[in-house]
Parts: sequence; C-alpha cells; structure tokens
Amino acid sequence: MKKFLHSILITFILIVNLYAFSASYTYDNIDNLAYVVAIGIDTSKSNNLKISFQFTDTSAYSNDSSSGSKGTIINTVEAQSLESSVNILNSYIGKNVNLAHCKVIVFSEEIAKAGLSNYIYSLINNSQIRPTSNIVISKCEAKYYLENSISESEKLITKYYDVFPNSSDYTGYISYVTLGDFFNQITDKTRSPVAILGGVNAKTSDINSGSEDASSILASKSTVVGERGTENLGLAVFKEDKLVGELTALESLCHSIIDNEANTFLISIANPRNSENTIDLSASEYKKTSINVDVSNGSPYINIDVYLNAEIMSIDTNTDYLDEAYLNEVATSANNFLASQISKYLYKTSTDFKSCINDFDKYASIHFLTNNDWENYDWVSSYEDAFFNVNVYTSVNSSMLLTES
Repeated sequence: MKKFLHSILITFILIVNLYAFSASYTYDNIDNLAYVVAIGIDTSKSNNLKISFQFTDTSAYSNDSSSGSKGTIINTVEAQSLESSVNILNSYIGKNVNLAHCKVIVFSEEIAKAGLSNYIYSLINNSQIRPTSNIVISKCEAKYYLENSISESEKLITKYYDVFPNSSDYTGYISYVTLGDFFNQITDKTRSPVAILGGVNAKTSDINSGSEDASSILASKSTVVGERGTENLGLAVFKEDKLVGELTALESLCHSIIDNEANTFLISIANPRNSENTIDLSASEYKKTSINVDVSNGSPYINIDVYLNAEIMSIDTNTDYLDEAYLNEVATSANNFLASQISKYLYKTSTDFKSCINDFDKYASIHFLTNNDWENYDWVSSYEDAFFNVNVYTSVNSSMLLTES
C-alpha cells in the first residue's frame, strides 16, 4: 500500500511540474498572438473592402537588423468586412490577430465620402478595439499612408502613433479625434464629426511655390521637405457620416480655439508699423471662450468672445517692444486677424459644408422648454442660415529677456 501511495504521489508531482514549467499553447497565449498597431481601410475593384493591418516587426530592432528596415509589417486582405478579413489573416499568418493595441484607424477619402457609419458601428462593437484609437482620413490610399508612417524622431511606430495626435495641444492644426469621439458625434443628431486629415509628404521644395502662408496648408501639401512619409495637417469635415470637405491648418486652429482645445499656438500677423513685415505671436487662452446663441429671430445669431494672452516671438532692431502703445497696436492687429479668420471658418462650415462641428447646439437648446420644441426647431437646417459675431481680446507682452531698468 505504501508503494502504491508513493507511486501516486510521484505521478501527481510530475503532472503538476509538467503543467507548471511547460509552455501553454492555447490560442490566446502571447506566442500565438499577432498584435495590430494600425488598420487601413480602402475600397477594392471587386466591391469588397481592402483592409490593411500593420504589425510591429520586432526583428527590425535587433542588433543584426538592416538600417533600411521600417520596423513594420503590413498585410492586406480583401474581404466583405473587418471580421472576415481578420479571420482570413489568422489562417495566413498562422497566429491569432489581436486588435487590442490598435492605435490608429485610417480611412481613405473614397471610403469616407460614401459614409462611415457601418464601419464605425462595427469597430465600436468590437470588444478588442479601444475607443481611444485615433481616426484619420487619408488623402491617399490608406495602405499607402500606413506604408509611409515612419518617424525620424521616434524609432517605434507605436510610440509615434501615441505622440502625433498630441500636437493638437501646441499647434491647433489638428484635433485629437478618437473612435469614441467620432461614434458619439455621428450618433448626435445636431453635431457632425471631424477627423484628423492625413496624407503623404511630397518631399519636394516646390510643392507650394509662391507666398502661401504655411498655416493655411493641408496634409500632403505642406512646405516641409523631409524623410518622414506621412503628415497630419488639417481636419476632415463630415455631414452626418459622409465626408464633405477639408479644413486647412489655420481653419483647424480656429476650430480648436472655439472648442478650447489648443493650449498654445503660433500665429503670424501684420506688423502694424511696417506692412511689409509680419510678427509671430505665441498665444494661449487666459479665459474660456464665451459663446451665446440667440434664436429669437429664427436664424441663429451666434456671438463668440475669445480671450488670449500672447507674447511677441519675432523681433527686429528698429522696434521698441517695450513700448506700451506699440504692444496695444500689435494686440489690435492680432484681434482683427483672428476675428476675421474665425468668421471665415464659421461661414465655411455653415454655408459651404452645412455642418455644425462645434458645440453651438448646446448653447441653442437651452432656449427651448421641451425636447419636442428643440427637435421642431431643426438645428441642423437652421445652422445653415446662422449669423456670427466674433470678438477677440488679446493681451500682448514682449518676450524679451532683457527689459529696461
């Protein structure tokens, strides 16, 4: 009996050790997973979707990797849906494709013009895809955008995808738009979505010959010449779920200012004492934008007050930047410039795009006693006839390190 019990004990210990120290080969084991960092969605000639999946190539970061490696692997599948494409790809690569670490979802312009509702609903319904994934509308094929998504300053593509949307905080030239944001906006009957506008840099110095201001450019048409492929500048504007237009970098800044999304930003204004020169100002809000909407006369009358602090960044030897009178002139020039640009942006969205992409509806709805009254007012149609009054109040300081004693 003792020998029998001893044999059972040894067998039990062997079984426990076997499971404890041997690798598990279940389908969800980390060795059997392939993590997607970005998804690109295009149309195909066969009326299917052409879906590209970008993976990190870990071998590119090893000591013996070639210096020309981009550090990513892209596989493209033609299928009727995202779910079908993942299923096909599982068989192709011999691993279970996992979308939990997807950072960016890229749609081509062609897809976006036809409408994104079905795709957005499917993506938000996928338990693996996080609502914090950024939405990009590419002016080129989405696959081409992914192929050129390399960064000169970030070696890891995942880090680059994490960082680039943050430029909205200090430029205002894009907005931080996530899958969750986009879903909330297309399900909102009174506000339309925006998305980051992306493209591939032309890498040529004469792409924008002439005197075009750099802040009025779009993605893929910037004045930058560099080795990095993709660039994200401007916003894609939607009417409901369909792409209807684009905003330049400067127009996107106006959008950010109204929504209080830009912490700091740079603007170039006319020098009030020398019309041939411009002055660069670093600006930031010192008070939240004040918005009031009057609907008493039928068409919305929207009053917007913007409050900014600014410092002069560019100086010359012929100007006294400590002179209070001159600083007041600069402030007036900045106020006039921004008020004009914001007004142009607002009439472009209301008249040309017929799309309300700011939060004006919440300021209008407070004037209605019931939901039925608000719905009968039909904000979406009324916004097309809106009038805007924009006031900018800027306090300008010299940024000179040396001051008069």
